[in-house]
Parts: sequence; structure tokens; C-alpha cells
Amino acid sequence: MSKQNQLEAWLAQEQEVLARLETGVGPGVARPEQLAGKTGLEIMQGLLRGELPYAPIARTLDFVLLEVDEGRAVFQGTPGPAHLNPMGTIHGGWYATLLDSALGCAVNTMMPVGRGYTTAELSVNLVRAIGARAPRVRAEGKVVHCGRQLATAEGRLYGPDGTLYAHATTTCLVFDIPGAK
Repeated sequence: MSKQNQLEAWLAQEQEVLARLETGVGPGVARPEQLAGKTGLEIMQGLLRGELPYAPIARTLDFVLLEVDEGRAVFQGTPGPAHLNPMGTIHGGWYATLLDSALGCAVNTMMPVGRGYTTAELSVNLVRAIGARAPRVRAEGKVVHCGRQLATAEGRLYGPDGTLYAHATTTCLVFDIPGAK
């Protein structure tokens, strides 16, 4: 698929998801009763369907969750002027936030009912500046290992032409959510 066709497909998928999210409950924080009895994958799928609130930071930093499967999550972001550092390039924190979201949500898809996670370590390698030729980028996170106490995941941030902009790994602590079972 050509870069232009790939970008058009990405934009179409983004519009479809955003329409669902905006007609759903919108941004916010889910209440415990909304999450009760759900696995991490069910929570992520509910968020993607607009049944559960999505993270407000997604609006602030202009990115959106597009896909979730067991052990996998994909976010798409729009790098723009609000994300520039003083040198005029996209701030590394924007790369890191997009990747951390994809990695963490991939881990979340592996959580059984009553279990949660938090990022303990995040390592991001920026390999190329995001320029004007990348009107959208995707962060794809995939779980490498999910155990009772630790989970690890790896991810890539890339453009519609396949250009790699960054890659990352995470280690997450896995724990029981008090009162959730």
C-alpha cells in the first residue's frame, strides 16, 4: 500500500473511532462500579466502543486509542505545534507518552478481573525526529511477558510510510485492586 493510501486508511479509522468516542461517554475517569467484574481486555474494548470514558490526556496531547487485542494496543497521534520543544521539534515527552499509553494498555489487556498494573520503568529510544512528512504516527505496544507480579512490553512509534521514530520497553508492576474481586 502506498504511503498516501496508508495515511488515508489511518485517517478513516481515526475518524470512525473518534465518532464513537465523542458520541459515547467522552473523556473522564471510570467509576469502580463501571469496571467491576471486567477483565482488562473488556475494559479496553468498552473504552474503544465509547461505553467507558477515555483518558482526558488523549485530548490534551491529541492522540486516540484505535485498536486493542489480547496483549496488544495501538494508539494514533497527531504531532502538532502544541507538542514542539524550544528547538522546534516534537518534544520527546510526547513520544514517551504515546508509547507509554500503548505499552500500558497492551499490558492492561492481559489483566484478569480484579488485577491492575502500573508502569514501574519506561525506556524510550528516539531514533528520528517527527517532521512535517508524518501528519500522524502510531504507537503499537505488544506484551512480551505477563506474570503474577511483573509484566513487560515493547513498542514502536512509526509513520504511515513505515518510518520508525522511536521504540520503547516497559516493566509494569501487577497487583490486586483492593476491593475489586
